Amino acid sequence: QVQLEESGGGSVQAGGSLRLSCTSSGLLVQDYAIGWFRQAPGQEREGVSCITRWHDGHPTYADSVKGRFIISRDNGKNMVYLQMNSLKPEDTGVYYCAADPICGSDYLEHDYFGRGTQVTVSS
Repeated sequence: QVQLEESGGGSVQAGGSLRLSCTSSGLLVQDYAIGWFRQAPGQEREGVSCITRWHDGHPTYADSVKGRFIISRDNGKNMVYLQMNSLKPEDTGVYYCAADPICGSDYLEHDYFGRGTQVTVSS
């Protein structure tokens, strides 16, 4: 069964940084658009960032994270990263990565998912 795995979450103070990682033992991340989503307690899951597949590797960001988050891919390590800088308390939530042929805003329409990693930002 193909599954994605996230890591790198943790607890930081506002203004701090974290780098999340997404990998899979069952697929090559370069062959899929990989999206990052997050869900805060009591809120719906929202898209944060996405990187398109293959050589394109075009990144997109939600307005709330533009200028603070950077998505990247390392094909040799089969990893997609989400570098999160200048973190704010409102960035708190469970972060998930998901794979699909194209970047999309609907998490549930993706082909493959991870179980999530918790990010907590304190003020």
